[in-house]
Amino acid sequence: MTTTTPDLLRLYAESDALRLAELVKTRQVSSSELVEAAISTIDSLNPKLNAVVIETFDLARQMATQASGGPFAGVPFLLKDIGSMWEGTRLTAGLAYRKDFVCGFDSEMVRRIKAAGFILLGRTNVPENGWCIATEPRLYGPTLNPWNTAVTPGGSSGGSAAAVASRMVPIAEGTDGGGSIRVPASCCGLVGLKPSRGRITYGPADVEIWFGSVFFFALTRTVRDTAAYLDATAGTLPGDPYTPPLPAKSWLDGIGDRPRRLRIGFTLTTPWGPEFAPEVARAVKETAVLLESLGHNVEEYDLTTDLGSAWLDYNRMNSVQTVLEFDELAKTTGRQVEESDLVPLNWSMLERGRSLSASEYAASVSAIRKANQRIQMELHPYDVFLTPTLTQLPRPVGYWDMNEADFDRYNAKWTDAAFMFAFNLSGLPAMSVPATWTEEQIPVGVQFVGRYGDEATILGLAAQVEEARPWLTRRPRVCANF
Repeated sequence: MTTTTPDLLRLYAESDALRLAELVKTRQVSSSELVEAAISTIDSLNPKLNAVVIETFDLARQMATQASGGPFAGVPFLLKDIGSMWEGTRLTAGLAYRKDFVCGFDSEMVRRIKAAGFILLGRTNVPENGWCIATEPRLYGPTLNPWNTAVTPGGSSGGSAAAVASRMVPIAEGTDGGGSIRVPASCCGLVGLKPSRGRITYGPADVEIWFGSVFFFALTRTVRDTAAYLDATAGTLPGDPYTPPLPAKSWLDGIGDRPRRLRIGFTLTTPWGPEFAPEVARAVKETAVLLESLGHNVEEYDLTTDLGSAWLDYNRMNSVQTVLEFDELAKTTGRQVEESDLVPLNWSMLERGRSLSASEYAASVSAIRKANQRIQMELHPYDVFLTPTLTQLPRPVGYWDMNEADFDRYNAKWTDAAFMFAFNLSGLPAMSVPATWTEEQIPVGVQFVGRYGDEATILGLAAQVEEARPWLTRRPRVCANF
């Protein structure tokens, strides 16, 4: 197939990752052509959205000439600017303090991403050190939502979400320690899976992060891309502490099966904080009605686990873990982090972590493990549990101000994401899928939560919903033309 540049750009923008891989496999396009289409699209849209903050275009061009096999051979991809190590490239986590940090090795996740055939074009924007559900670091400036640039694209994977929604790339990396994949997926009308604890290895540098509550995965525009990406990247390394069960068939093959009649619970009650925004309540109700029409047994159920208290314990735990992270980073940077290096919120978080005694820290860890047990026991009767992703609509740019110096006051605002961290600390698989759009064309997502190790069921249900209520052809205001 011979394409002119406009034709290639249109084809690139309208295709998901698996379709692009098929085009490369059948030699209708080349990997190098896709890379140039991605670079052209990024050059055109990134000044409007500020999604990509580290560009590795020359490396991508080299990778494209060496592209071989893998299910995503030749497909452009963006890493997130936090967590994943890519040898020889910068990784800043949105911090001026580590703006010169260069990765010394590939993490296992990056090795698998490369083995799957992806071509890495750079890294996407994150809030400073990641702990925010918006993406507005001082180092790079805010990322904007391609659906409505006045509201946040979410965080901390906001740069990846904006890039995928606007068609810069069909898929990009996300990480999730408190909703950081699912929140931006909801804000940007995408599919965002947080897998089960242990499904993706932390190795080789880490055994676990936040006691297995941080997850590495991706944001996509289609359920099938999510399933295929899970097939390509899932797996443990020797010594990993968690080993979730494997499905009988691949996740991609599994979504082709019509789900059996599922018992699905749903809630219209927030665990704590303000009631759902009307548009959010409508999204949950409409999804529950749709699921019932698809043949599932749907019933209302409200969580009784005290998530408000668990949230406080979760923040005590992760503030101490953040101290350990910065102590380790100081060995690389050559100096301890100082107050001037961080926004007030992150400095407050460090100060909180340093102030806690060993017994207080141990008590917080024990409390979140108990909350894990309670959540799993409470939801076990359901094959899937349905919640909103966010209890409110995406907030205006600037709402999540990390210049807030009071750690407790800032985290009290996180009731918007009340249904997020519960499935980080419990390790249950959870994914956000597009549900509705407001009159202003702002996406609203809902969350499917499955039993531990059962990504297959929520992926199959999401695929059924995607077929019944397609979202792929919806286009944000800032988007590649097609």
